Amino acid sequence: MYMNKRTFPIIIEKDEDGWYVAVNPSLEGCYSQGKTIEEALKNVHEATELCLEELSEEDLPTSTSVSVHLITA
Repeated sequence: MYMNKRTFPIIIEKDEDGWYVAVNPSLEGCYSQGKTIEEALKNVHEATELCLEELSEEDLPTSTSVSVHLITA
């Protein structure tokens, strides 16, 4: 299991049904959703941990900053 802490950029978008979709663009296919921004962030954190478990040490991203962007239309 990967034990070092890393931070990842997270993009949050509100969809047409009012749900917040959170995407970790550093990890392919890593996303989740929630009824609130906080729930979406909690869920994408769990999804990120699951995605990291699937990667080998060499494949891990080296991102060192975090940012949250709320996109509304």
